Amino acid sequence: MQMYQVDAFTDQLFTGNPAAVLIVDEWLPDDLMLAITQENNLAETAFVRARSDGAWDLRWFAPAHEVDFCGHATLATAHVLLTENGEHGPLVFHTRVGELRVSKEHYGYRLDLPCLMPTTLEALPPEVSNIFDKPPARIFRNFENIFVDLGSADAVRGYVPDLPAITLLGSVGLVVTGEEAGCGQADFVSRYFAPGAGIPEDPVTGSVHATLVPYWAERLERSRLKAFQASTRGGWLDCELRGDRVLLSGNAVTFMKATLFLPTIAAKDIRSRFNATEASASQ
Repeated sequence: MQMYQVDAFTDQLFTGNPAAVLIVDEWLPDDLMLAITQENNLAETAFVRARSDGAWDLRWFAPAHEVDFCGHATLATAHVLLTENGEHGPLVFHTRVGELRVSKEHYGYRLDLPCLMPTTLEALPPEVSNIFDKPPARIFRNFENIFVDLGSADAVRGYVPDLPAITLLGSVGLVVTGEEAGCGQADFVSRYFAPGAGIPEDPVTGSVHATLVPYWAERLERSRLKAFQASTRGGWLDCELRGDRVLLSGNAVTFMKATLFLPTIAAKDIRSRFNATEASASQ
């Protein structure tokens, strides 16, 4: 079986966010897809299969579990289908969060994602209530993440995450964001931590911008925005709020094409082996 590794939201290798992509005829057993993801040791591995209607079914796995929404692995998948598999855009993906679309642009790709409007929170969850030196400017959330506006891009860049505390949120991730001051190239900056999913800090995260874009569009009174995710690898996103959709533009480059030699043992045996290892480690 062929697997591709792609750096997404970048036009240069070793920057942006890496994701693995496998094109399958039918879904592999869930435990086997999780095992492949853990072996890859990347934030996400995408599995995609063709539908009879010309669209695609798409699933994403993080090292700890299957995830509901991933933007950068969607971009990586589209890149592989268009450059390696002979497909022609626009591409339509059916996912847990609905229909996602990707089209080829003159420079890079455009992702068309559902807008996930922010819901204001009065206080942080108790697990992370004491991990900020100063009270956040604003707190909000969507169905899978907590968002904290730290008041400035400098505060975001300088933030030192308390990963053990954030891990207590389980499958819920934590996003910190802030407005860029002065003549910075970005309108807003963010960082994303999801240690409960096996992702201490994600390099560039498309999915969180489905909520960040409507939040900052309202605050800055503009529908077109430039975003920067200030991880070590870093990544830029051109963003647009268009009705109930969020459009993200970025590029992608292929790093690797590999052949997988999948085990012949049953998926349940893989899971039993992982369970035994985890039980031994906890003793």
